[in-house]
Amino acid sequence: MSGNKSKDKKFIAMPQYPGGNAALRRFIDENLKYPEEAIEKQIEGTVYVSFTVSNEGNVEDIRATKGIGFGCDEEAIRVISLLRYEAARNRGLKVRSTMKTRINFRLPYAPAPVLNYTITPKTAIKKPAEKTTGSNSYGYTITFENPAET
Repeated sequence: MSGNKSKDKKFIAMPQYPGGNAALRRFIDENLKYPEEAIEKQIEGTVYVSFTVSNEGNVEDIRATKGIGFGCDEEAIRVISLLRYEAARNRGLKVRSTMKTRINFRLPYAPAPVLNYTITPKTAIKKPAEKTTGSNSYGYTITFENPAET
């Protein structure tokens, strides 16, 4: 063997998403809409999608190879159909590339409720705390009896 390092020469170039894998993930996250049916049924999981990218960068032949149902498979296919890749330069050859990706469906979690409380002496109690509507905020009035006052 010679001491020369061989250069990686690739005969066929794979199409690349503009900005790389990080940009691809960001695009999927920004355009993914969680299906209402999956939210109602509390469905979470991963949809595996296979698709073909033409030599012009168009995405074709999209199918869910492993799905979770409840509208998530169709949503994954819809998002992948929005993708546009950079055209691969393969010295004049027209090459179609098959690619795979996974799309995670995770339920959005509601923020934890906020608990606000105020401790007041028994003599200062005038009326119950006001209730707020339409938020995750709760109010409580707690009365403690002081044995020295009775």
